[in-house]
Amino acid sequence: MRSRAALEPLAEEPGGGEEEAARRRSGLHAALHRWARILSGGAAGDDARPAADLRVLLSVLACPLSPVPILPRLPRHVASSAQYIIEQFRATTGCAKVEGAVKSMYAAGRVRLAMLQDPGGGAAIGGGGGGRGHEGSFVLWQLAPSMWLVEMTVAGQHVAAGSDGRVAWRRTPWLGAHAARGGSRPLRRALQGLDPVTIASIFSTAEHAGEKLVDGEDCFVLRLDVGPSVLSSWSDGTAEVIRHGLTGFFSQRSGLLARLEDSQLTRIQAPGAAAMYWETTIASTMSDYRAVDSGVAVAHAGTSTAHLARFGVGVRAARVVTRMEESWTIDDVAFNVPGLGPDAFIPPEEVRRSRFYGSIAGGGK
Repeated sequence: MRSRAALEPLAEEPGGGEEEAARRRSGLHAALHRWARILSGGAAGDDARPAADLRVLLSVLACPLSPVPILPRLPRHVASSAQYIIEQFRATTGCAKVEGAVKSMYAAGRVRLAMLQDPGGGAAIGGGGGGRGHEGSFVLWQLAPSMWLVEMTVAGQHVAAGSDGRVAWRRTPWLGAHAARGGSRPLRRALQGLDPVTIASIFSTAEHAGEKLVDGEDCFVLRLDVGPSVLSSWSDGTAEVIRHGLTGFFSQRSGLLARLEDSQLTRIQAPGAAAMYWETTIASTMSDYRAVDSGVAVAHAGTSTAHLARFGVGVRAARVVTRMEESWTIDDVAFNVPGLGPDAFIPPEEVRRSRFYGSIAGGGK
């Protein structure tokens, strides 16, 4: 197992006035806003493009959150087709035997990120062919039920995100550290076949939405949609989250989670400017399920493809589409890590000093 040195807090990297203003927005919205300016910046934008591409790749794919939180454990009974599908998943992965016994998890792996050429439908933004790839690695630590920390380094850029069980946060070199609206939620990467216990918990209240053929595999479809009141709590003065949903595709043959999709539509409007819409869709396919030391089957490889669609007044094309891809391989997974405790998941000081964190920690809304 790798050293726990990865749990040490990252160095503070304060920025100038532009970064301070950006931190008041959500991290992804700020990255997209800056990236859109570079795309229309002519020669200066061309010079800045490789770095901007990497920032957007990391902002979208490195550490997105699940749109729904981990729910309290419910009595285990099969009362619907959706619950039957989840029970099959629990049995197939082996997580039914270890629920309650697994208190922590560690995983380490490698990633490759790239911009892709859009095959059609709207103006395309991205690299030609397979795009220029950026390779890196990541390490993930989790402590049940809702504490986690992920650190990723790609092409010299180091990003991190975590949750102390109350607030989720993210840190990048270009935006610093900031808390995520919506309280503590699981890391989406854990749902990509890496943590079957959390996957079963997240989809325990999903609705059965039919069947679909996915990569030649007949799959059951389970769907979760975020309610209006929760979406409202994610919004701020300039960004309104209109919808966000999560869909899981479970193989009818193996019972395993074969594909994970989520889609979010956000309306962004700065004072005095026209409204801009960003639709972000991420689809992940999982493969190479293998049992680890606890007997739990974990996906050791996969690919995520993200589509960013930008549209609204002032966009020259009716719909500007950006495609990007992440492929990953898991090198090491371990459960019940000795010595891993809550102190490893304390947010950065910049997050703890924020008014938003103080209101959540104090039990406010």
